[in-house]
Amino acid sequence: MVFAGLQQVSEMACSRACPGSFERYGIAMNPGQADLSGVQALPPARLGIAITGHRVGNAAFDTNLDAIQAALSGICSTIDQVVSSHEHAAPVRLNALFANGSDLLAVDEAFARGWEIVAPLPFGLRLNTAINAHPRSATDARALIAGEASGDPLASAYAARVEALASGATRFELAEQDEQVAALFVATLDNPADDIAARAFSAVASERAAMAGKVMIEQSDLLIAIWDGVTPGAVGGTRHTMAAALNEGVPVLWIDAATPGRVRLLVVPEALQIDALAEPDVAGLIESLVVPDSSDQHARAIRYQTEQWHPHSQRRFHAYRRVETLFGGGGVFRGIVQTYEPPDAFAEGSGKALLDCAGALPGGDSALTSRIRSQILTRFAWADGLSTYLSDAYRGGMVTNFLLSAMAIIAGVAYLPVAGTDFKWPFALLEFVLLLAIVAITVSGRRRGLHGRWFETRRVAEYLRHAPILLLLGVARSAGRWPRGTKTQWPEHYARGALRDLGLPNATVTQGYLRTALSGLLASHVGSQRDYHVAKARRLAQVHHNLDRLSEALFALAVISVASYLLLFAAGASGILPEALAAHAAKTFTFLGVTFPALGGVFAGIRYFGDFERFAAISEVTAEKLEALGERIALLLNAPQIALNFGQVASLAHTLDDIVIDEIENWQAVFAGKQISIPV
Repeated sequence: MVFAGLQQVSEMACSRACPGSFERYGIAMNPGQADLSGVQALPPARLGIAITGHRVGNAAFDTNLDAIQAALSGICSTIDQVVSSHEHAAPVRLNALFANGSDLLAVDEAFARGWEIVAPLPFGLRLNTAINAHPRSATDARALIAGEASGDPLASAYAARVEALASGATRFELAEQDEQVAALFVATLDNPADDIAARAFSAVASERAAMAGKVMIEQSDLLIAIWDGVTPGAVGGTRHTMAAALNEGVPVLWIDAATPGRVRLLVVPEALQIDALAEPDVAGLIESLVVPDSSDQHARAIRYQTEQWHPHSQRRFHAYRRVETLFGGGGVFRGIVQTYEPPDAFAEGSGKALLDCAGALPGGDSALTSRIRSQILTRFAWADGLSTYLSDAYRGGMVTNFLLSAMAIIAGVAYLPVAGTDFKWPFALLEFVLLLAIVAITVSGRRRGLHGRWFETRRVAEYLRHAPILLLLGVARSAGRWPRGTKTQWPEHYARGALRDLGLPNATVTQGYLRTALSGLLASHVGSQRDYHVAKARRLAQVHHNLDRLSEALFALAVISVASYLLLFAAGASGILPEALAAHAAKTFTFLGVTFPALGGVFAGIRYFGDFERFAAISEVTAEKLEALGERIALLLNAPQIALNFGQVASLAHTLDDIVIDEIENWQAVFAGKQISIPV
């Protein structure tokens, strides 16, 4: 979906790496020659299509099957034409639940066109096949569940067809409740008159179909729906899936099963209530989904890919770090030079524990784990290190400007207590040089776009920080729920493209899989991030408090110095002290009366610019949310394993994702208007 046609430009231009700084993990490794293979190519443009629709047996579907197939084929041809026009677009990916009807119609079409097929199944493959085959007896159902031939020829034919199609597809099988569901399914066939069993099975089947449908929607840019416009359907059915997609911001191309020549585009949930909709421009829609960015956004992404590698932080940018360390209780002489972990070293360093846990997932996808290692972790290292460097340059430059402004004021009046007006010019020259330095730092910071580049790279880093957990759990943020930057969108498209390229695991989700992911991935990540934010909130609150105290002390000294001079002058005027004493001390007191307020104003300005108190509050709120999430995870881990299901774990992963997004939006709101500037 992103950056089509620019990958080759990026590969040609990107000859330098970007650093990875990981202070959150407390690890700093020796820099080496970085391997850029995982980060120098932009994520490919990969379009994800989902399919939902009526099953065999629906009157409109069965009657108009040929016309429906023709309409679907026409849409797929348009998709092929648009995607093939972009040289670096990846193959289209079809996400389908493999139900007998519209799903398999689309799967056949996709296979014929060489598309990738991904099946997020609501059950394990055999149980899913048995349920969708509609066997006539419990004996046939048991045979299909066991992977054996059924006495029902229609059911056997469907099972054979699905088995052949599934062998060439990536399957994300939600099988953690298969034993219970299979028992309910067979019970409905053993005793067809048992309404209680039928309702129990219908409820759980609908719930799991909706769960798989949500996974499918999250992985897709567009949903194609084959619906007669009348059938309300159950939870997990066609209309429910259409509404769920629209609520998630995923557009729906609706092929009317009753009149297949009518294809309509729905973009909001309310459109489901409207019959008179214009014929859509399918080619234009697909084009907007494949390449959503302007050329300016592409250029910014290319610039990000070609940033320069810095093995460590630069001392000239350390002013902000020094203030934070000095006033946050880190000590006066503590070293603050950051050594960056190269992207290619991250997997064996800070990311090793995560990869080890991914490799321990029962029935997990080793190929996906390998791609997370080579693509996601290296991209995170690139973004995090670059953002840290740019943050130092931007915030360090602004703090330096504040300090230089005080030094310039002090230099301008420093001649008063030590020299006459004849020797003012060296002090004036020093003041002039300091003012020029402020202008140079400001111009350079604006020209290099430090503020914007820091914002953009930090967004990429935070999106990718917890991405491996989402990928391994088959969880994603839907297309319409990604944040929108005020001026830039490429970080969101870049991160989403990187995640979309990997897609769903080729795995069977069991309760063992979920428990390992819950304890080893989610719980450990949430705990480490909570501890980080607790410590950060405490440190920044201390910085704010200490800067406040220093500013107030300097203001008090200014008051004392002015009051002292006035008392001295009054004492001279009243004859208590010689009048010459006040005259002789006037220049010194003038110098002090300027110096103390200047320094007080500078530290107050740094406190305002750094917004340490608000950042502390953001981290405190984030830590509280993570603590609550950690408690939910602990409760689920302590529950009986039989009660564990994918929906619960996916909900926790989504909550983690929401917490991260909220934090990004909050800190950006704080710093959005604080461009590097002259401190006047």
